[in-house]
Amino acid sequence: MSERFDPYELAGEYVLGTLSRERRREVDAMLPNDATLRAAVAYWEERLLPLSALVEPVAPPPALWTRIERSLGPASVSAVARPGWWERLGLWRALAAGGFAAAAIMAAVVGVRQFEVAQPRYMVVLAAPQNAGPGWVLELVADDTLRLEPLVTTEVPADRALQLWTKADDWEGPVSLGLVKPGEAVEVKLAKLPKVVPNQLFEITLEPAAGSPIGRPTGPILYIGRAVRI
Repeated sequence: MSERFDPYELAGEYVLGTLSRERRREVDAMLPNDATLRAAVAYWEERLLPLSALVEPVAPPPALWTRIERSLGPASVSAVARPGWWERLGLWRALAAGGFAAAAIMAAVVGVRQFEVAQPRYMVVLAAPQNAGPGWVLELVADDTLRLEPLVTTEVPADRALQLWTKADDWEGPVSLGLVKPGEAVEVKLAKLPKVVPNQLFEITLEPAAGSPIGRPTGPILYIGRAVRI
C-alpha cells in the first residue's frame, strides 16, 4: 500500500467490512508490522462490540448469499471472512454486502448516544513519531470538551512535564491545552478555541515542569496525530 492513508479511518473501514477484497488483503499484510494500525483496529472493535447486543441476528435470504458468492468468486469467502463478533452478525454482514454497514452503525450509535445527534465527533490516535507506536487516544466528547486517555505509561523526568498542544491548518501557531499527567485520563476544555476540524493537529511534547515558558513547544514531540471525523 504505497499511498498515504489515515490509520484510524482505514481501521474503521476494515472493521466495518467495507473495504474491497484487495484493500483488505493489504491491511491484513500491514497489521503484523504496524502498531498504530493494530491499535486503531482494536479500538474500533471494542467500540462497536456493544452494538451487537442491540441487534438480533438475522439470516439473509439464501438467494442473497448466492449472488454475493457468485460475484466475489470462490476464493473470496475466506479472504473476506474475519473471525470475531462482526462475522457472527448476519444482519450486519448483509448490510455490509449492500454497502450500508456504516450508515447502520451510525444510526445505532445515535440511538445509544443521544447527545451526538447533531454534534460532529472527532478522534485522534496520538502515536510516537519514532516508531509509530500509539500512546494516547483523544476524543471530542462534547462541543467544548476533549477526553484524553493513555494507552501506555510514559516515563517523564521529575523536572519535566507533558504538555498537550493543538493547531488547525489555518492557525498561525500551536495553542497549549495544558499539562497532562503520564498514564492518567483527563478531560480538556477547549475554552475559547474554535471548534475542532478535520485534520487538526494534536501533539504532546516534553516541557519544563511548569510548562513551556514561551507559549510554544520547546521540547521534543513524544506523541502526535490528526483529528478524524467519525
